[in-house]
Amino acid sequence: MTRIELLTGRLLMRAWRDSDIEPFAALNSDPQVMRWFPAAVSKAATEQMVARLDEVHARLGFTLWAVEVLESERGPADFVGFVGLIEASFDPPFPHALPCVEVGWRLAAPWWGLGIATEAAQAALQHGFSAAALTEIVSFTVPPNLQSQRVMQKLGMRYDGVFTHPRAQPTNWWAPHVLYRIAVQDQRGDVGYRPDERVDGPLR
Repeated sequence: MTRIELLTGRLLMRAWRDSDIEPFAALNSDPQVMRWFPAAVSKAATEQMVARLDEVHARLGFTLWAVEVLESERGPADFVGFVGLIEASFDPPFPHALPCVEVGWRLAAPWWGLGIATEAAQAALQHGFSAAALTEIVSFTVPPNLQSQRVMQKLGMRYDGVFTHPRAQPTNWWAPHVLYRIAVQDQRGDVGYRPDERVDGPLR
């Protein structure tokens, strides 16, 4: 399958490049960015993650896209993090459509507060429901992560309770996760743009 890229009003959601690894590793080691994750991610693990996301992109036509800012009040940037779609990496302990696909994001702290996660995630949802023919998309995070929950709410996703992450021990602080979901028929019609799609080549 080809690697689809998405273009919104301000953003290019593109295939991963080798040049993204250094800034992505820095993002993955930032305590502020990784506050609500079990642990920071090493550079070696970051490289493995980029390779996996590129493989997913080639196989499914969607991924957690690398996000490039084309224009904003803080200027442009070649790489600010990722936003996109990914199949759940664990057996979800809650009812779900098949495949179980999550919309997720991780942005460098200097780029918070501009609506980038919401804009890119909306484009990802539209792509998932149209081009990828998904019937439902979920998202989840730990309960204290109100910032990400606000993005989920802005996307029109509905809260659907709390589950225990299957990879956590019961005593882990990150064991409880809140679940949000949106079905294809729940999409709102008030989004003022639809992302343009384009085909990209392999990881470069």
